[in-house]
Amino acid sequence: MGRVVVFTNLTLDGVMQAPGRADEDRRGGFEHGGWATPYAAMQHAGGAMADTGALLFGRRTYEDFYSVWPKRKDSRFTAVLENTQKYVASTTLKEPLPCKNSTLQKGDAAEAVAALKGEPGKDFLVMGSGELARSLMRRNVVDEYLLLIYPLVLGSGRRLFPDGDPPFALRLVSIRTTPTGVVIATYQPAEPGAAGT
Repeated sequence: MGRVVVFTNLTLDGVMQAPGRADEDRRGGFEHGGWATPYAAMQHAGGAMADTGALLFGRRTYEDFYSVWPKRKDSRFTAVLENTQKYVASTTLKEPLPCKNSTLQKGDAAEAVAALKGEPGKDFLVMGSGELARSLMRRNVVDEYLLLIYPLVLGSGRRLFPDGDPPFALRLVSIRTTPTGVVIATYQPAEPGAAGT
């Protein structure tokens, strides 16, 4: 039985919006895109992909990844993206999806992901995809959080843990730092069987 792991980049004030490029996500007038790039932390977290059976994406993140990564033939991450099974939660996309090894998850995203978890196999990694991650958190589907926490405060932007969501406790499983000061922290729900609550 696979686990659902939320894998994301966060600033100290919890912003997850547009870590990779200036034009990645300008919603809400966000002007700080590309904030994670100078820290080169992803190369230190690459081991997270080793136990991944599939990637889970929301529509926006999937479309962004597809528009960028297939063109980056010199990146080892491109091959991982192309060859790994991808499940995409969307109510607006239609099949066939443009990136190979992609399957559209129709209907309620949390129910679809909970059904996937019940199948034998490796972990499911939610990359970015803030809206999808939050919907899974609210429905107790997330088993682990792998957070890359950057020594940076932006003061604005979309956050993984927004105001107004119910409180929940996490238990620290492991922690390490990169040479650039990024903390790579792994958390699990504090109460067994209460993933995301």
